Amino acid sequence: MEENEQIVAKIVEGIQERKGKNIVIVNLNKLHEAPCSYFVICEGDSNVHVNAIAMSIKDWVREQIKVKPYATDGFINKEWIAMDYGQIIVHVFQRPTRAFYDIEHLWADAVLTRLEDML
Repeated sequence: MEENEQIVAKIVEGIQERKGKNIVIVNLNKLHEAPCSYFVICEGDSNVHVNAIAMSIKDWVREQIKVKPYATDGFINKEWIAMDYGQIIVHVFQRPTRAFYDIEHLWADAVLTRLEDML
């Protein structure tokens, strides 16, 4: 559990490093049907921004705590990049795609932590 929280913290730092917006940490630990322990969700303004955020997460977490994602997807169209860190799944969206899928609403019974945007 503590290791997951450390990875989540480093993921958030990686997002903030590239000015990712509307960061939400979804803690799924108390839900029995959850596919993992945490979602970390954020958005970027364009496909270039989404790509920069995802690459920052990947590099930051690897450099800071030597953890790599098991899998990634979405780097081709860059509207929604998903990164699998085992019990933590990261979703980096463009705003319209995030609004369409509305993942936070699907897991509204989980504990949602919204972080303020970095200026």
